[in-house]
Amino acid sequence: MSALATSRLVDAPSQSFEIKPFDAPLGAEIIGLDLSQPLNDDDFTRIHRAHLDHGLLVFRDQRITPQQQIDFSRRFGPLQIHVLKQFLLANHPEIFIISNVKENGQPIGLADAGKFWHSDLSYKEIPSLGSMLLAQELPEEGGDTLFASQQLAYETLPAELRQALEGKRAAHSYTARYADEVIAGVIRPTLTEAQLAEVKAVVHPVLRTHPETGRKGLFVNENFTTHILDIPEVESRQILAELFAHSARPEFIYRHQWQPHDMVFWDNRALIHLATGCPTHLRRRMHRTTIQGDVPF
Repeated sequence: MSALATSRLVDAPSQSFEIKPFDAPLGAEIIGLDLSQPLNDDDFTRIHRAHLDHGLLVFRDQRITPQQQIDFSRRFGPLQIHVLKQFLLANHPEIFIISNVKENGQPIGLADAGKFWHSDLSYKEIPSLGSMLLAQELPEEGGDTLFASQQLAYETLPAELRQALEGKRAAHSYTARYADEVIAGVIRPTLTEAQLAEVKAVVHPVLRTHPETGRKGLFVNENFTTHILDIPEVESRQILAELFAHSARPEFIYRHQWQPHDMVFWDNRALIHLATGCPTHLRRRMHRTTIQGDVPF
């Protein structure tokens, strides 16, 4: 379903806001928009276009409720529920908690999310269109998130390699580096049989065409991609190592330094991202909604 097809709030008043591109390979800042108020179709269309043009939008100072975050996210499509059900927000399962905070000795969210470059839910048959991450509690230092354009990565691949990758497919698995993601003092929860059944390995094209812009990009990542099909294992490892290194070159990257109540909306069809981490004694809590996309082609 088109994102525009989900827009129905035609009677909402227009808001005055500015879209300011970053001095970076991707991303733009939305200034003056209040997401606690409904968006009319014209404002939504403008946001949707900016998201396609820039790959990532930063909405400043969004003091919104969980339901308001869910409602805005749903304007772009159905929401996906994360496999780690214990870290879903009570009464709002559409919101996945990313946090190093513990209550009564138990983690309230996933503390070590994003320690390797990845595209959210690339391990699903229908991966994510995009993710919205809302800052609830920020550490005094650290906690930045890096985003890298995979369309720029594709466009700068050596021509011979780009041609060799045409038509190739790769396997993605949620558990590929599950145990490797642990940071100091954090133990990842053991997956149940039911959870493992939700995240069986899938296959996607190595080169992906964006369904809305038609722009091509890489669609492999070091967190979830395990191997390229139909080539020898050694060759697959070599090519993936080259692609992983190329995909995160500095000239493709925007570094987001979080401010209180930022909400960042990025395109998982066009970007990969990486959490830089923060000192474990400093509290960090983020709320993520994840929008379902399309079968990659």
